[in-house]
Amino acid sequence: MPETGADPLVFAYITAGSKEEALRIGRTLVEERLAACANVLDGMTSVYRWNDAVEQAEEAILIAKTRSSLFDRLTARVRGLHSYDTPCVVELAVGRGNPAYLEWLRAETA
Repeated sequence: MPETGADPLVFAYITAGSKEEALRIGRTLVEERLAACANVLDGMTSVYRWNDAVEQAEEAILIAKTRSSLFDRLTARVRGLHSYDTPCVVELAVGRGNPAYLEWLRAETA
C-alpha cells in the first residue's frame, strides 16, 4: 500500500558510471534539498542494449529519497550532473514506513 499524504514520498532510483559519480550527484541533491538522503550502492553489473548492441558495464546505484512534487526538478538536476546521455532516473512510490522517518524525509525536503 503506497504512502499517503498531500505530497507523497518517493525514491528516485538512479544508476551512475561509478561510485564517485553517484556520490557527487547524491551530495548535490541533498545539499540542494532535492533529496533528504542519498544511498550509494557500488559494484552493480548492468547488461543492457545500447545503439543496437548488448553491452555490459560496472555501475553504482543511487537511491535518493524525496517528495513526488520534487521529482521533475530532481530528474532535471541529475541530467545536468550526469555523464550519461540518457541516465536512468525512475520514481518508485514509497509504501508504509516508520512514521518518524517519513516525517524526517518531509522535513529535510521542505
